Amino acid sequence: MQGSNPQSTVKVAGHPIHPMLIPFPIAFFVGTLVTDIVYSQTADPFWATAGRWLLIGGLVMAALAAFASLTDFLSDRRIRALSAAWHHMIGNVVAVLLELFNLWRRLEQGDGFILPTGLILSAIVTLLLLYNGWRGWEMVYRGRVGVADEP
Repeated sequence: MQGSNPQSTVKVAGHPIHPMLIPFPIAFFVGTLVTDIVYSQTADPFWATAGRWLLIGGLVMAALAAFASLTDFLSDRRIRALSAAWHHMIGNVVAVLLELFNLWRRLEQGDGFILPTGLILSAIVTLLLLYNGWRGWEMVYRGRVGVADEP
């Protein structure tokens, strides 16, 4: 195994779990930005409620994805040696912490928190997700993390 690529340790039928889970929090967090934008234009409380549910769903799925990725990160020193892995992990932790704060303030302050602070936080997280995704794919394409080299 000396020359093999760094592999995911959390798999189903040989397929890494992290890439299967991560589209969900991404979609939920970007969806929160969309609902915030629509709320800013309509002031319809439906969109504020939808945004809260999207934040909750995103945080639950992010926790599952984080478990899988942290297990992989801690299981292979070659993954930890990649600067992209550190940037990806730290960026995702920051995004989740921002969304936790975003949800907490929405629950505490109500719909009034959305404009402008909740909307700004949602936009920042969406930008972070773009960066984090770029660094994650760098691990795959350049670091070959989780890539199975077939004979």
